[in-house]
Amino acid sequence: MAPEPQPQSAVVEARVRVRYAETDQMGVVYYANYLVWFEVGRVEYFRAHGFSYSQMERQDDCHLPVAEARCRYKAPARYDDPLVIRTRLTRRRGSILNFAYEIVRETDGLLLATGETVHVLVDSRFQACELPDRYLRLPVTEA
Repeated sequence: MAPEPQPQSAVVEARVRVRYAETDQMGVVYYANYLVWFEVGRVEYFRAHGFSYSQMERQDDCHLPVAEARCRYKAPARYDDPLVIRTRLTRRRGSILNFAYEIVRETDGLLLATGETVHVLVDSRFQACELPDRYLRLPVTEA
């Protein structure tokens, strides 16, 4: 299922479907896949606001490594479940960006997981840098 970003929204939704390879022997999604889906959400968040990670890296020498990640699992996702990843930027301070996520099952709206990631903006020499001006229009919402 292709992601469907909502342009200029403070909360951007992306859609994925659980693949068999993402589940364990019990048919439940392996826990680390939620962090991968958080990345899907971030990529689509930026895309919905008119730019991409690769553009930030190539044109602005601005990289966003993950400094911290948290995930709280509320209910299991299973093979072939359609999921919605809701992503929002919750804080922008200097060289720090915080994102929050919700993953829900699309068919019944059940909240499966919530999480946050903290990113430190760095250049290609791993030196902290400020977010370039053109990205300052990203909407920030409370966590």
